[in-house]
Amino acid sequence: MRPTPLSLGVLVFASSLCGQSLSAQATLTLKPTPTTVAWGYYDAKAAPVLRVTSGDTVEIQTLITNSPKRLEDAGLPLDQVEQSLRDITDQVKDKGPGGHILTGPIYIEGAEIGDVLEVKILTIRLAIPYAYNGFGPGRGYLPDDYPYSKMKIIPLDEKRMVAKFAPGIEIPLHPFFGSMGDAPPESAGRFNSAPPWIMAGNLDNKDLVAGSTLYIPVHAPGALFEVGDGHAGQGDGEVDITALETSLIGTFQFIVRKDLHLKWPRAETPTHYVTMGLNDDLNACATLAVREMIDFLVTEKHLSSEDAYMLARVAADLHITELVDGNKGVHMMLPKSIFVGATK
Repeated sequence: MRPTPLSLGVLVFASSLCGQSLSAQATLTLKPTPTTVAWGYYDAKAAPVLRVTSGDTVEIQTLITNSPKRLEDAGLPLDQVEQSLRDITDQVKDKGPGGHILTGPIYIEGAEIGDVLEVKILTIRLAIPYAYNGFGPGRGYLPDDYPYSKMKIIPLDEKRMVAKFAPGIEIPLHPFFGSMGDAPPESAGRFNSAPPWIMAGNLDNKDLVAGSTLYIPVHAPGALFEVGDGHAGQGDGEVDITALETSLIGTFQFIVRKDLHLKWPRAETPTHYVTMGLNDDLNACATLAVREMIDFLVTEKHLSSEDAYMLARVAADLHITELVDGNKGVHMMLPKSIFVGATK
């Protein structure tokens, strides 16, 4: 008999130890613990903490990326620091080279190199009633303008879905996961969690909210999906290198796509098709995002290359995703509504 959702806290560990895959269309739960997180990396050789089948749905909890001490020093009461964050900070010694606490990796049965992992983001909800934003010397988009550190604890009103930034300033919340990705090619070794790349990762794309779908090329058996860097919201660019950083709980469905073959991540939101350019040069990012959109329109919408180029010019928008994590990001958004009679 398949375990019920109430017993899945144990199942997460048992399934990884036994190496047994789980039947399709399951709903599982994965929480962050010292044995179920990857601190600061994506790696094709990482041991999975959970194995699932294509079509399974997993509720995944992620942790705010910071230390209990720094949060407390910024004014957060001791009793509001999550115990799981204390446990992971105290017990996880295998860290880096990046700084994100990522839940996973998850092995998706049947995912092979050259496939695409379709990640449906079904729901996202807040796990804690606060976020932080902060900057430090030598970091962010203006590294020399602020040669000191500062962190601000920002209360979140889940009922009204606003962040109370300061008296008279409220920011609408649009929760999303800054980092969602699978393993890079094995030749890349342990890949820093900061720069986004061909396996997605730290995209920091504020448009990937609940209801969106991320398509990630598979570079290692099982894909090895990880997620973290929860944001209650942010502006494009992430200029001071942090957003409304918080802990989130998301529900994801994983589908192995044998019929898709992508070189770079793509996405759909409820209203737009999204292509991405990721490079350390912003112009190269824009070039890649446009070319990816043209390829999408030729392959999926059966336009000529010339018509695709023109449609990208007259109907799509380029956005700076982020500027501060090594590789920069540009994404291009094309509204689905222009396709008259289309079903998605």
